[in-house]
Amino acid sequence: MASGSNTDFIVWGIDQTAYGPVELPTLVSWVKDERVTADTWIFAARTGSWQKAPQVPELQMFFRPKSNGASGPVAIQSVEGVDARALRRVKILGGMSDEQLQKFADFMEVEKAPQWSVIVKQGDTGDTMYLILQGELRVRINVMGKETILATLGVGDFFGDISLFDQGPRSADVVANSDSILLKISSSAFEELSKKAPELATPFLRNIGRTLSARIRADNKRLSDAVRLA
Repeated sequence: MASGSNTDFIVWGIDQTAYGPVELPTLVSWVKDERVTADTWIFAARTGSWQKAPQVPELQMFFRPKSNGASGPVAIQSVEGVDARALRRVKILGGMSDEQLQKFADFMEVEKAPQWSVIVKQGDTGDTMYLILQGELRVRINVMGKETILATLGVGDFFGDISLFDQGPRSADVVANSDSILLKISSSAFEELSKKAPELATPFLRNIGRTLSARIRADNKRLSDAVRLA
């Protein structure tokens, strides 16, 4: 793999995408931000080889045990093979600590959605919310046999949130544009989360509300602009 300098690095992300080349200061900042963890593979142009982050000499200091016995940035327990730290990529969970993410992950399930699969179908009842860890999906409705795309969703987005509260019919189809990995939480699991960890459930709900408010404002602006142009 080509690189612009013998001090450059390329990072293999959890979304199976290569990021870089980047220089050491940027790489270090990614370690501190926990975008690079102990399980992250890194290509070093200097050696021409791939290594896990703790094996890269320039990064070893960040992964050594601390003097008080606590460890540095290491992978936390996974959820069915998905590092719970990956939940940080979901916008509404970005403010949680590793410990909080792990606790939240205990109430989640992983669902792998192959390309073109329908995750939820318009009109079906549901009680599950989905968080997107990998891939791309489209939200569509069918009117007289014609598909209308309402939105395209990517890593960090979520859908199905209203079903946590009313278990009503889905308002649209959600289809995988590419192979995707989703985390889902059911209404019963959320109720259990609310009882056992209200300190996580409350900010989770608050962040959902903020995101929905932003969507409504954006939709209202688009409608207003359309009316003015009509």
